[in-house]
Amino acid sequence: MNITSSLPKEVLKMALDNILSNKFRSILTILGIVIGIITAIVVASILTGVRQSIVAIVEEYGSNNIYAFHFSTGMGPPNRDERNRKPLNEDDANAILGQSTTVEDIAQVAVNIGSWGSGFDDNLIYEGKNYRWALTDGVTPNYMQIANITLRQGRWITESDNYQRRNVLVIGVNTVEALFPDNKDDVVGKVVRMNGTTWEIIGVIEKRKAGFFGENEEDRKVFLPFRTARKVAPTRDAVLQIIQAKQGQLNDAVLEVEGILRQRRGVKYGEPNNFDLKTADNFIAQFDGIIGGVGLVAIAISCLGLLVGGIGVMNIMLVSVTERTKEIGIRKAIGATKGAIVLQFLLEAMTLTFFGGIIGVVLAIGISKLIMLIFPSMPALIPLWAVITGLTVSVLVGLVFGVLPARKASKLDPIECLRYE
Repeated sequence: MNITSSLPKEVLKMALDNILSNKFRSILTILGIVIGIITAIVVASILTGVRQSIVAIVEEYGSNNIYAFHFSTGMGPPNRDERNRKPLNEDDANAILGQSTTVEDIAQVAVNIGSWGSGFDDNLIYEGKNYRWALTDGVTPNYMQIANITLRQGRWITESDNYQRRNVLVIGVNTVEALFPDNKDDVVGKVVRMNGTTWEIIGVIEKRKAGFFGENEEDRKVFLPFRTARKVAPTRDAVLQIIQAKQGQLNDAVLEVEGILRQRRGVKYGEPNNFDLKTADNFIAQFDGIIGGVGLVAIAISCLGLLVGGIGVMNIMLVSVTERTKEIGIRKAIGATKGAIVLQFLLEAMTLTFFGGIIGVVLAIGISKLIMLIFPSMPALIPLWAVITGLTVSVLVGLVFGVLPARKASKLDPIECLRYE
């Protein structure tokens, strides 16, 4: 052995030889690092996939739309103040269309008229079969264009249906599956019972491609004319207004609509809105906030695993220093510098944790693929940045926790080392 053994290439070879000669110990040492990397990458892959799915769903409903409601739309139930707010109404929609220069059209939705004790029963019955999970909305005829609805069968609600308050329905795929399992392609014209009266099915909605976990809320929807909803559920006065902005004028439309509604609802200067306006970007930002919280939990778990792994690496390297005391003495005696000794043990620690990072990445990719295989509709997209970050962090763990053993090895007295038994 000579001084050239201090070169990184030779030192790395020595580090690899030492790791491979203690395979079982090395595997146990990096177990915490493997767990930490797996946790970080698997969670990152699921969250990234879910986010892309959410973005696709929101944008498919219309990226140029504004959602106006008297409650805060999005996550969580309304608070006490929101429950006391006056709902939006048809006059508000007419005022916006009349006064705004940036709004193209407005669809009105009487939301979930069978919910919250309205007295309307949205349980659908056909020849002894029931569908109890419907979400029944009354909608204006222009809802189809504004919400980008596509029909699989039949037709959509017309102005005549709405004006005459007809008992007609356009249903989602879940209703078809429940009521017509043996005749899914011949649903239009069938008569079902709901809320004690008969309703004619005039259309079936095409399932959207961007489904979340294979299903979205629209699959459970049952649409009826807006004025019909007012007739059958008069106590359900909550109205969601979907405001379509003119192309390229979404931000201006939001400001105009806000100003018009503040004036109509008597909101004074400096007071917060007593209504809510949301765009596709707002919904995505809300979801990003949730992802951020879940991501922090995943990072905490990952850091715990990396900390355990790092402490394990430090302890095993300290043991290695003790076991190789005589080797260190011989290397120093033939000219190895302190820097060469430090480099050897640092490279050994970093190589060990790098292997842990590689194993963690491979297992994480395998787990993500397995999740998608078992649950085909479950989004799990493995981001490249998570893989690169995982490998980088694993090397840094080896560098940080390898410093103490490396310094201890470099400070050993060569004479004492040669006497060591």
